[in-house]
Amino acid sequence: MSRYLLAIDQGTTSSRAIVFDDKGIQVAVAQQEFRQYFPKDGWVEHDAMEIWDSTLTVCREALRRGKVGADELAGIGITNQRETTVIWDRVTGEPIHRAIVWQDRRTASLCTKLRQDGHEPMVVDRTGLLIDPYFSATKIAWILDTVENARQRAEAGELAFGTIDSWLLWNLTGGKRHRTDATNASRTALFNIHTQQWDPELLRLFRVPEGMLPEVLDCAAEYGVTEPECLGAPVMVAGIAGDQHAALIGQACFGPGMAKSTYGTGCFLMLNTGQQALRSENRLLTTVAYRLNGQPCYAIEGSIFVAGAAMQWLRDGLQLISHARESSAHAAEVGVNNPVYLVPAFTGLGAPHWDPNARGAILGLTRDTGIAEIVTAGLQSVCYQTKDLVRAIRNDGARLESLRVDGGMAVNDWVMQFLADILNVPVDRPRVTETTALGAAYLAGLQTGVFDSLEQITSLWACERQFLPDMTPGLRESLYAGWLDAVERVCNH
Repeated sequence: MSRYLLAIDQGTTSSRAIVFDDKGIQVAVAQQEFRQYFPKDGWVEHDAMEIWDSTLTVCREALRRGKVGADELAGIGITNQRETTVIWDRVTGEPIHRAIVWQDRRTASLCTKLRQDGHEPMVVDRTGLLIDPYFSATKIAWILDTVENARQRAEAGELAFGTIDSWLLWNLTGGKRHRTDATNASRTALFNIHTQQWDPELLRLFRVPEGMLPEVLDCAAEYGVTEPECLGAPVMVAGIAGDQHAALIGQACFGPGMAKSTYGTGCFLMLNTGQQALRSENRLLTTVAYRLNGQPCYAIEGSIFVAGAAMQWLRDGLQLISHARESSAHAAEVGVNNPVYLVPAFTGLGAPHWDPNARGAILGLTRDTGIAEIVTAGLQSVCYQTKDLVRAIRNDGARLESLRVDGGMAVNDWVMQFLADILNVPVDRPRVTETTALGAAYLAGLQTGVFDSLEQITSLWACERQFLPDMTPGLRESLYAGWLDAVERVCNH
């Protein structure tokens, strides 16, 4: 029996493929960055064909590096940047517009109008989401309204919509399969998370023809078989989940109250609430954590738009550092009691503020301020934003006893210690920090029999290091008060 799994981790700035064995151990990895397009202030786009090309390249390269043939794979799992919207021609497979990325804010005015017209309570009730440019629905409407004849073609059944998972599946299967999973569907603002169906009233509200939409399956399911020329042999795509949901699975957060926080381009904290879809009163999102055997498990989630992207900006935009790893030395020099605050509201603020018009700022500057203080403030901003989420989660009545972390910034010991200090909870870093890809591999493995249960997956999770809080309450409170003051100054009230 084939014991290898290929995970496709298609992210916001790069495409990555990782080969795992049947113990969840990484065998080989390949990664490729791709271009970001910023046509206007607050607009972010990707070339969907470049995403597909880079994905295929890294899949082939990972298999080559691991000396694993496609015929040795039990299955493929896909995990992806969520909400990013692609619309393509069903015959040619050509996208009709660049992909509109989850960070994009071009539909802010449309969202404002929909809220003012009183539609948000219905959207929250059915989807667990707020009306915000972040989600796919208004992005779809914008493309249909902007590209010539697109709306007529969509209504005639000529166009397909998909989040990135659907787009990759379509291409891997040679256009034979137009499908998605329940987690990605739950991020479109078109999917009723209680009935687990595309919702006709939401489709009418956002003016999206139902014929464009993919079929929704469980996270572990038979999605389709790849064309032999893709990887050298046909392989079953057997698991799909949006990146944050896949990370929850990779972190084995299968019990209610278990939480993970992923630090990539953005930061996403997700807490498992079991079979209860907890309604947030603090502007967090209710979402499908995963769906297995037809049974949805729910989560409450807070989304921060800028985490690692803040360090990218300090590196590329301000050129204060030449590599993210230099940030630790700066932070060690400055220490935690830093009077400078960086609010990275480059594309507005996410949870719990949801202010698309907020813009970034650096506050607390004096003549003594140097590169080290600004870089340290960038690192601290990620932890302060996480505290905003944890505070909102607690106000919603959910308990968070500890936090499992992953993603690029999780390897930074200084940041993880400051995170434990400012949250006042233990922070657990797993042995495998590539938990997003691992979660996709686990799903494919569950479907293909490589793994037999969630209990087996839980037994594979191991803690590499635990960071325990070690800060006085007075310092914690004064630092966080300074952050709240800084946020207040950039918000548009």
